[in-house]
Amino acid sequence: MTDPNNTDLLQGVTLKMILTELVEQYGWEGMGRCINIRCFTHEPSIQSSLKFLRRTAWARDKVEAMYLQWKMDIVIP
Repeated sequence: MTDPNNTDLLQGVTLKMILTELVEQYGWEGMGRCINIRCFTHEPSIQSSLKFLRRTAWARDKVEAMYLQWKMDIVIP
């Protein structure tokens, strides 16, 4: 995530905010289809997902990329 435009979109946004918005938009099932990790597919919750994502950089990167793509789709339809 070295692109300055990407970091601008993430400025001041917490991982919890990102996850909450994505779950509201796609639901847990949709999140699990886009990013196939257990914390989204088996008994998902915000807390368990946050715990996993904070410890697992590759998964957090995928969630941030999904969030950025979603935000870019909103800004540039």
